[in-house]
Amino acid sequence: MNKLNQLAEIHQSGKPYIIYKSQKGFNLFTNFSQKIILSKKNIKSFLNKKNRYKSKNTDLFIGFFGYELLNNLIDIKVPKQKNFNFPKGIFYKPEKKIKLSNSLRYNKKSYESGNFKININRKNYRKIFNRFKKKIKSGETYQIKICTKYKTRSKIDPLDFFSRLSSTNLAPEAFMIKDNNYSIISCSPENLITKTGSNISTKPIAGTVKKTNNLNKLKALNYFRKNIKETKEHNMIVDMERNDLSRICKVGSVKLSKQKIVEEYKDLFHYVSLISGKLKKNIKNLDIIKAMMPGGSVIGCPKISTLNLLNNQEKENRNIYTGSFGYIKFNGDMRFNIIIRSILNYKNISEISVASGVVVDSNANHEFNENFIKAKALIDLF
Repeated sequence: MNKLNQLAEIHQSGKPYIIYKSQKGFNLFTNFSQKIILSKKNIKSFLNKKNRYKSKNTDLFIGFFGYELLNNLIDIKVPKQKNFNFPKGIFYKPEKKIKLSNSLRYNKKSYESGNFKININRKNYRKIFNRFKKKIKSGETYQIKICTKYKTRSKIDPLDFFSRLSSTNLAPEAFMIKDNNYSIISCSPENLITKTGSNISTKPIAGTVKKTNNLNKLKALNYFRKNIKETKEHNMIVDMERNDLSRICKVGSVKLSKQKIVEEYKDLFHYVSLISGKLKKNIKNLDIIKAMMPGGSVIGCPKISTLNLLNNQEKENRNIYTGSFGYIKFNGDMRFNIIIRSILNYKNISEISVASGVVVDSNANHEFNENFIKAKALIDLF
């Protein structure tokens, strides 16, 4: 049986499984021996857990931290918000790993969906935008990301969605989870943590421009370089994530490995940098997660005061959005993304959350439209 047939068989059997983008294709994880549902009470013990390393390629836990849980971990309060009681984080211990190519070629097209409804319309977005603009001018924050949600009642085939999304908008941090009562489909482009031994890196994305027939990568780079707002936004996030890394890295080891390059995606171009460092001795998993999450590029800066402003403004729980998905190996290596460009389907409701950055030079109409551009590749699947 070839690997794609194996994937189809696992999918149709109803067994939970996870697909995660690798350097050469995708990794499929299944046959889970453990499923750990995280909460405020057990997250620290989970991260501090010592696991016996046997040099197997399934010696890892793979899953996600939700946004609220990451706030709790760094003692940031999230007021009571509207939510549908989705778990705050789940990790799985796989016993089987299958390597797949980039071409998944699964197409069932069995789904039902209504129209998407946005939780913040243009008028209300402008009010929130102006409120945050005042906070920027008063010095409470320098950059802040307003989250908007698109929701619809729907039944979907997640593997069909993920295979089509990957064929049209393949992203370096793409992943999919299919479990008995929920699924997540993501074309996340942003790596937050890659740790191998004592080496660690992060790749912040800050800057977005819509693709047009007249705009190639070189022209997009020139646009970002000349655009004061995009440059300010990028510099702020790079400085913040350098500071986050510096808390856990040896003095003088944190460096900009790649600075302000352009990456190309289906509907847009992104402005990207790569920051790397060497970890101090005796740094634990818990120290790394607390220092780096939630990822600054999808929150704003400074991180703590900006998180407090966001949490007091937002009326709906972010669930997975701006949390992190990835794995922690038993030897201590880890890789985590930032959960953006994602569909969460739970209780037959699909939600897509997006955000754009507000700095002192931002325009409300432009940022509202940018949010829609980011959501469009996912809405198009329906």
